[in-house]
Amino acid sequence: MIVAKMAKNTSLYFRIVEGRNLPAKDVSGTSDPYCIVKVDNEVVARTATVWKNLNPFWGEEYTLHLPMGFHSLSFLVMDEDTIGHDDVIGKITLSKEAIGSQAKGLDSWMNLTRVDPDEEVQGEIHLSLELLRDTKKSSLRCQVIEARDLAPRDISGTSDPFGRVIFNNHSAETSIIKKTRFPHWGETLELELDAEELSEEGTVTVEVWDWDMVGKNDFLGKVEIPFACLHKTPLLEGWFRLLPLGNNEADAGVSYGSLYSGKLGALRLKVRLVEDRILPSTYYQPLIELLVESVISPTEVEDSSALTMLEEVTTVESRQDVAMTLVKIYLGQGLVVPFLDYLNTREVNLTTDPNTLFRSNSLASKAMEQFMKAVGMLYLHEVLKPIINRIFDERKYIELDPCKIDLNRTRRISFKSGVSEAEVRDYSVEMLQTYLSSIIESIVNSVDQCPSVMRVAFKQLHKRVEEQFTEPENEDVKYLAISGFFFLRFFAPAILTPKLFQLRDQHADTRTSRTLLLLAKALQSVGNLGLQLGHGKEQWMAPLHPIILRSVASVKDFLDKLIDIDHDIVSAVPQRAVFMPSVTVKEGYLHKHKAEGPQLLSRFAFKKRYFWLTSETLSYAKTSDWQVRSSIPIQRVCAVERVDENAFQQQNVMQVITQDNEGKMNTMYIQCKNVNELNQWLSAIRKVSIYNERMLPSFHPGVHRSSKWTCCLQADRAVTGCSRTHSAVTLGDWSDPLDPDVETQMIFKQLLQGRDKLRKKYLEQEEADQTSSNKEKRINPDIHPDGAECNAQQMKPGQSVAARLLVVIEDLEQAHATFQLREKEDATRVILNP
Repeated sequence: MIVAKMAKNTSLYFRIVEGRNLPAKDVSGTSDPYCIVKVDNEVVARTATVWKNLNPFWGEEYTLHLPMGFHSLSFLVMDEDTIGHDDVIGKITLSKEAIGSQAKGLDSWMNLTRVDPDEEVQGEIHLSLELLRDTKKSSLRCQVIEARDLAPRDISGTSDPFGRVIFNNHSAETSIIKKTRFPHWGETLELELDAEELSEEGTVTVEVWDWDMVGKNDFLGKVEIPFACLHKTPLLEGWFRLLPLGNNEADAGVSYGSLYSGKLGALRLKVRLVEDRILPSTYYQPLIELLVESVISPTEVEDSSALTMLEEVTTVESRQDVAMTLVKIYLGQGLVVPFLDYLNTREVNLTTDPNTLFRSNSLASKAMEQFMKAVGMLYLHEVLKPIINRIFDERKYIELDPCKIDLNRTRRISFKSGVSEAEVRDYSVEMLQTYLSSIIESIVNSVDQCPSVMRVAFKQLHKRVEEQFTEPENEDVKYLAISGFFFLRFFAPAILTPKLFQLRDQHADTRTSRTLLLLAKALQSVGNLGLQLGHGKEQWMAPLHPIILRSVASVKDFLDKLIDIDHDIVSAVPQRAVFMPSVTVKEGYLHKHKAEGPQLLSRFAFKKRYFWLTSETLSYAKTSDWQVRSSIPIQRVCAVERVDENAFQQQNVMQVITQDNEGKMNTMYIQCKNVNELNQWLSAIRKVSIYNERMLPSFHPGVHRSSKWTCCLQADRAVTGCSRTHSAVTLGDWSDPLDPDVETQMIFKQLLQGRDKLRKKYLEQEEADQTSSNKEKRINPDIHPDGAECNAQQMKPGQSVAARLLVVIEDLEQAHATFQLREKEDATRVILNP
């Protein structure tokens, strides 16, 4: 009998805010700092470089999905050098346990510490240990089988590893295997033991070292096994994680910064860990049914439902996450439009002053905001990316505020020896009008590009607002409701911070950032239909008022066309992704390895190609407008992984492993321009192939060249991979695949936290009302014997739904407890019966 088990879901959120008091590494007395982020020694992110600054601000945030879990999170601060290698300034390492111990996450200054090579270990080793005892002699037999993902200690990006087994005063070593991070020893080492050494005290240590011909050997990690374990389990075999020399499991040396930083400076970090155990799907079905019931069979506006009760117990801090989770649940159910219509109808009907409509951070407002990000991000890219790229490339000095104009920072605007403030303002107005005109033109001409589901949702919103605010003076409210979301909460924030919407890889510099801010302000005024112009403090924006007012008519016309769509065009069929199969998820120039023909020098072996990724194919051609494309069906993808630098002597290379209909494995090697682009492509391809059935458990991080793998040095091309795959390790963003079990678990956790509040508000009041009803029945003889009339009058709205919802919460809580108990019993059984 197959027993269902809980799946594990781990997500890591981190934000690198800023640094302070960093040491100067350059002769100019400053540094050019950037951060590298590693999860278990694998680089997952790199911030932008802040040039010539000892107190840099980054403000970059990331989300990582790590289904297999992790051990440590490290932040390395580097100083970028144009010539030679970048300098290491310092690092901060946090263990998973330290992050998880803070329920609300970490948010503080932390002092940087120096990088100690003996603590920079990584990888695992495969061992078999056996205690042999007979009448004549006793011995400890250790089979050192292999290791994987060892730290590179040599300039070639590899190591020359050997193993050493130590117990008491006995030791033995394996042979040295040159130039590999994935050694296969397959050697058996045996230590003869005296009778008095067979007590249960002591520790068996297996160390791994990098052999050096000149100088001392470099430490690569160790494993410590209590000798008592070999008494309980005579034969012990498995993969063991290598630990630092001091066995300080991260956090050693991490100190939380106070007013004063350490000698190497400090970082301000925000880190939060979310770990969930996911039940089998059937357990979440009752909660899904209650959520679906809320929108399929909506009650009166005043009545409560599972959704309104969820909003009651959702904190302000978690409302955005809850909103995105609900959007994904209803997308998966094919009911996202009825869901939004339900929330928006309640919001509109409960609003008396149209000026306050959707101005709060209610669940309805947040749900619409997250919905646009979930289904409209590719559309936003299509509309805004060309003009955003132009603004970044031109990097004009633009300023309207007379208090901020700096004549020393202006490029020459005229052929005079200098420029005046008036000339700067005139030039700035001209450039802003040009940029703003391009943005507005791109938006108002994008009706056909806008996703149908967005258009239908806006059509429903328009209808509800028009029904509620019928007065002539409120004629514009139906436009403002849509434009408030469309312009103020979608396009304007994307213009203000393009990196957060994946429109750019890096944050804007100070000059470009100011231009984007002024454009975002102007576009907000366009979204407000120019109704608030002249009422604010920023009167220096007045030169842009004419173009804003001229745009109002075209914006209204655009909104009318946007909602002119058949409601039935949106499918109610459940889906697994937020985008349609034919939609391009990611595209851009990469470098593909030329596998055909004679072996070429590495730098000539990669050819520039334009790649497109959809949920069905990964295709490429010579240029973006090339007619003939080569394509790989996504369903054939078996793994998408990084490639070791020493394989091609190139950085940021990934491999896409596929299997054809005959079962033959093929590998395509692709080079990205930087580590962030590499992680984005890895993540995107993994997401679209996440449901593939033939995913590989292992792979080779090297290449097969000169009759052997460069990683593990094995000769057989078909030998099992020497490293574990990371198929489900992805960056969290709008394109995350829909996962109803994970999403419903998140909603359950919110409801569980607010259970007492719901019980007090609904069930306790119901019991009090019922008691009062029973007393009244004894006094009033006119009430029907069965009390039906009384209950109909005194039943508090939502009480029956609340009772059902509380039962569902308690059932899920009990299911978690049962599964956890079963897991503990299974673990105990394994220990007792290895």
